Amino acid sequence: MIFGVLGGLLGLLATGMPIFVVLGTIAVVLFWIQGVPLIGVSQVVVDRLNSGALIAIPLFVIAATFMQRGGIAKALIDFASAIVGSVRGGLGLVCVVATTVFAAISGSSVATAMAMGTILVPAMIAHQYERKFAVGVVGASGTLGILVPPSLVLIIFAIIAEESVPRLFLAGVIPGLLQAVLFAGYILWYARRKNYPRAERLPVRDAIRATIHALPALSIPIIVFVGIYGGIVTVAEAAALSAIVAIFASMFAYREITFRDIMPVLAESMRAAGAIIVIIVGALLFGHWITESGIPARIVEFAISLDLKAWQFLMFVNIMMLVLGMFLEGIAVTLIVLPLVLPLLAPLGISPIHFAIVLTINIELALLTPPVGLNLYVLQSISRTPIGEVIRGTWPFIFLLFLLLMLVTYVPIISTWLPSFVFDG
Repeated sequence: MIFGVLGGLLGLLATGMPIFVVLGTIAVVLFWIQGVPLIGVSQVVVDRLNSGALIAIPLFVIAATFMQRGGIAKALIDFASAIVGSVRGGLGLVCVVATTVFAAISGSSVATAMAMGTILVPAMIAHQYERKFAVGVVGASGTLGILVPPSLVLIIFAIIAEESVPRLFLAGVIPGLLQAVLFAGYILWYARRKNYPRAERLPVRDAIRATIHALPALSIPIIVFVGIYGGIVTVAEAAALSAIVAIFASMFAYREITFRDIMPVLAESMRAAGAIIVIIVGALLFGHWITESGIPARIVEFAISLDLKAWQFLMFVNIMMLVLGMFLEGIAVTLIVLPLVLPLLAPLGISPIHFAIVLTINIELALLTPPVGLNLYVLQSISRTPIGEVIRGTWPFIFLLFLLLMLVTYVPIISTWLPSFVFDG
C-alpha cells in the first residue's frame, strides 16, 4: 500500500499541485477510506500545532523580511568587506562571511540568496569576476540559511519529530561553519588560479566605521543565541526579539524602512509564514495517517529482517533524497520522507539530532540541483543570467556540499558533540 501512496504523492506533485494540498488531500482520502472520523484527527493536529516552536516561524520570517528590505544585508556586506575584502577573491569571501552572519539571523535560504545576490553579483561582475562564478558563490552560500541556526527547516523537523529546537540549532553550528570553510577554501584557490584582482585595503578609520555601522545587525544573532542558551528566553521569545530588533534596525539604524512601509512588509511576511504553516498542517495530517496505519512498524520489521546496518540505511536515505531533490522542492521531500523513516532511527541507533542535520544538508543540495533547484532560479531572476550558466557555476559547490554530507553522515560527532556538550556535559 505504501508504494501506491507514494506513487500518488509523487504523481500529484508532478502535476504542479502545491505540497500542502497534496499531503492534506491524500491524508483525508485515506482516513475516509479507513472510516476514521476526521474530527478526532483534526484534534490531534490542533494539539500538535499548539507548540512554541511553531510560534517562532512567523516571527523569524518577519525578521528575515525586514533584514532583506531594511539595509541590514548591505551593512553586513560592508562589515565583511572590512575584514576580508582586500585578499584575492575577497568579494567571494565577503559573500561567505556576510551570508553566514545573515543566515544566522534569517533562517531562510531563499531570503539569504536574494538579499546577498542583489548586491554582490553585480559587484563581483564589476570587479571582473566570471558571471558563473559570481552566481555560483551566492547561490551556494545562500544554502547556509537552512543549516546555520536559526533554521526554519530545523524548526519544522522539531515540530514533526517532537525534538528540542535548541539542540537542533546547536547541531547545525559546526556543520554550518565547516561548510563556510570549505566554500572559502575553494574561493581562495579559484581566485588565485584565475588571478582575480585584489580590492584596496580599507583605511583603519573606514573599517572601524563599517564595523560600528554593522553592530545593530550583528546584535540580532547575539540576542537569539545568548537569550536561548543563557536560559533567558524561549525560542519563540527569541524569535520575537529578533523581529523587533530587525524592525528597529531597519527603521532607525539603516533608515531603509519607514512607518509607511511597515504594514506592507508585515503582510509579505505573513503570507510567507502562512504558507509554511499550512504545509506543516498537511504534513501532520499525512504523518498521523502513516503512524495510525501501522506502516512504520512494518518498515521496522522489514529493516530488522534484512539486518540493515545504520550506515546502509543512511546511505539509502541520502541516495533517495538526492534523487527526489532533483525533481521536488526540498521541504516537500522532507515532509514525505520524514514520517516514514523516523520510526527506524531508534532501532538502528541513529540520533534524531544527527539525522536532522543529514536531512538538512540534503535539502541544501536540493536547492542547487536542477531541474528544481530553487536557489538556481532566484539567482537567475536577480542576475538575468541564463540558467545553464547558473548551473555551471554551482557544480563545484555541489561537490563540496556532497563532501560535507558524507562527513556529517558518517562522522556523527560533527553534529552531535556541541548539543551534548552544552546540554549533557
